Formats: sequence, C-alpha cells, structure tokens
Amino acid sequence: RMMRPVVIFVLLALVGTNVARGGKVAQSSLYGRAVPEKAIDGNRASKWRQGSCACTRKDLKPWWRVDLLKTHKVNYVTITNRKDCCPQRINGAEIHIGDSLSDNGNKNPRYLLLGAFSGGTQTFKCNGMRGRYVNIVIPGKRQYLTLCEVEVYGEPARDIVPTGGKVAQSSTSKNGVPEKAIDGNRANKWKQGSCTHTKEDFKPWWRLDLLKTYKVSYVTVTNRADCRRKNINGAEIHIGNSLDDNGNSNPRCALISSIPAGASKTFSCNGMKGRYVNIVIPGKKEQLSLWVNTTD
Repeated sequence: RMMRPVVIFVLLALVGTNVARGGKVAQSSLYGRAVPEKAIDGNRASKWRQGSCACTRKDLKPWWRVDLLKTHKVNYVTITNRKDCCPQRINGAEIHIGDSLSDNGNKNPRYLLLGAFSGGTQTFKCNGMRGRYVNIVIPGKRQYLTLCEVEVYGEPARDIVPTGGKVAQSSTSKNGVPEKAIDGNRANKWKQGSCTHTKEDFKPWWRLDLLKTYKVSYVTVTNRADCRRKNINGAEIHIGNSLDDNGNSNPRCALISSIPAGASKTFSCNGMKGRYVNIVIPGKKEQLSLWVNTTD
C-alpha cells in the first residue's frame, strides 16, 4: 500500500500531459446526470455516489469519445473503472484511435480489446498511435458504459509544414508559383498573393517532395474563396515514393469531391508512407489552385 502512490507518480512523470483535459467529449446516450465531461474532470473517484463518473444508458454498442481537437501521437490511455459495483460491465470494451468520425469514431483503428477489468485504474500503452479521436466502445452487446476517468497522454503530431520541401506543378499561370501552397499562409483570395495556379492543363498537378519518406497522417487543402472554387472538385491526393507520371501514379490517399469556397478540408491518410505528395485533377482540362499542409 505504501508503494502505490510512488508508482503512480513515476508513471505520470513518464507519460507527460493529459491531453484529454482540454478536449471535447460525447457519448452514445446519457444516464441520469453522468455527462461525458465527468470522465475528463481530473478526478479518479470511482464510486457512483461521488458524482465523478460518466455513464451511458444500456445501449447496443455504447460508446464514449474524446476529441483532442487535433491529431496527436497517443502514448498511453489510462482508464478508471467503477469500483463500488458492476466493474465487469466494461469487459470487452475496445479503445479506438484515429482521425475519422465514421460510425461516431468507432471505425478508427482498434488499439486494444479490454479483457477482465476490475474496479480501479489501468494504463494501456498505445505506442504513439496517431489520432484526433479516442473512443471507448463495447461492441456487439447491449450494456451500460461507465467511465470514472479517461486520461490520454501524448503529444500533437508534428506538422511537416513543408517549407523545407521542394515543390513543382504541371505549369504556372500568372504569379501562382507552386511554393505559395506551402508558405504557411491560408489566405484564400487571389489578390492576397498566397495561392498557386496552373494553366488550363489536361490533368493539372501539384507535387511536394518531402525530401525523405514520411508516414503521412493527414493532408489539409485550402480552396480559393473568390472564384474558380469548383476547380478543385474531383482532384485526388496521391502519396508514395515514385516519380512515375510526375508522382501521379503513386497510391491514392483521398478523392477531393468538393471543398467549400475559402474553406480548409482535412483528409486522413492513415500513415501512408511516401516522399511525394501529389494533388492532381485526372481526366480533364482544368486549372488547379490551392494551399496545402501535411502532418506526419
């Protein structure tokens, strides 16, 4: 008993800041006043009457989610289970981590299937899994999900703001040189001088050379706000190590169906490996104008 506080202190010193505390939370339903925020209130009190546990109703596939607001490398997740009764309710829960909100985030990669979990606190090592969303879900059965505290330890994923990379594009119109897509400025009107622009090429493309191979988690593209905002529709993001067809033959990360005028949209690439990031509009004659950010 005397050693337990020392062990906890050393663990927290190793894993760093609990990034869940500043996040936004949600859950599949609400039981009484057990709102999802109670799982990130900094209080590990694990008895129901202490009023510090989040809880869903008896849902089919109940879930709880924290949005870390940006992609992180998650090193550890610490879960405090209810201790006074029913600790077995959490058995079979899964931890999912990723950047997608498909199925409320429950389709992100599964880190761990929790086995038997007695009341108390356990820490799970996640080995730097990348993701903005951390979900805890009990799949395949109708159950209550009670979480008295969820702590997420990690660090923001590093932007490869590719100011050190090399850029190229299929052609250049006016002053829309390819370097403007990585100048760190999301200004989205042409007169502000921060957008690239190709001529009206057949299959126009833009390419970033990261100078070495990275695992790319996501790519953010900013569209023009003033005019030609529909030009980006149908563009594709490709990532890989080949320069065949100017890099456009590398595997596809995402299809850009559309981006609202002046908006930035982030596309998850799930750690695709590559030195080259291409944006190309295949199969038609078009002009390509954009701003790009990439995160490892």
